[in-house]
Amino acid sequence: MDDNEDFLASATRLLRSQGLEVVGSATNGEQGLELAGKFRPDIILVDVELGDEDGVELAETLSERFRTSTVILISAYDRDEIAELVEPSSAAGFLPKNALSATRIAELA
Repeated sequence: MDDNEDFLASATRLLRSQGLEVVGSATNGEQGLELAGKFRPDIILVDVELGDEDGVELAETLSERFRTSTVILISAYDRDEIAELVEPSSAAGFLPKNALSATRIAELA
């Protein structure tokens, strides 16, 4: 989930080219929750800053509702810049957007 549609399209192309099946993408929490309920994905990527929404809070909700899904936080910021948000989260991990790859996702999943 990311509120930037250009990033979503780029990330989808990248991950598919690396062999991952991308079953959906959402630009807000409501769409994300709906898609997670419909597809029950193995992995859910959630931007820390999801427009007007709190991506960390959404990650908590997703983790609670969809316990078989691995939730990973992503951000344009480095981990050090947002550690106070990421560290207490129940998300499986964090990836900076510029390090997004199937390999890095697999390391956290």
